[in-house]
Amino acid sequence: QVQLVESGGGLVQPGGSLRLSCAASGSIFSIYVMGWYRQAPGKQRELVAGITSGGSTNYADSVKGRFTISRDNAKNTVYLQMNSLKPEDTAVYYCNAVTDPDDYWGQGTQVTVSS
Repeated sequence: QVQLVESGGGLVQPGGSLRLSCAASGSIFSIYVMGWYRQAPGKQRELVAGITSGGSTNYADSVKGRFTISRDNAKNTVYLQMNSLKPEDTAVYYCNAVTDPDDYWGQGTQVTVSS
């Protein structure tokens, strides 16, 4: 079992920045990929960024150059630094951990980009 707790969401103006954190606990040795997904009202959940246990990263085209995913293995925490935020980034952001054979999800944190 893996438990994920997200933090760092909130309200920010367009062009602003936020950093999301996802703290993992439990069977963290079994995690081989962690990622951030988001779901806007009326839309499907989509991958925002992912990072493997080896440190390889991937990003959705819509956030490339603006968002950065990173991990602190000592703290069992994954971060999503979000810069140059746009109104279309407004969504609930979820942390995800992939193990074999299960996926785990956090409870989600709201990010609202509005003036």
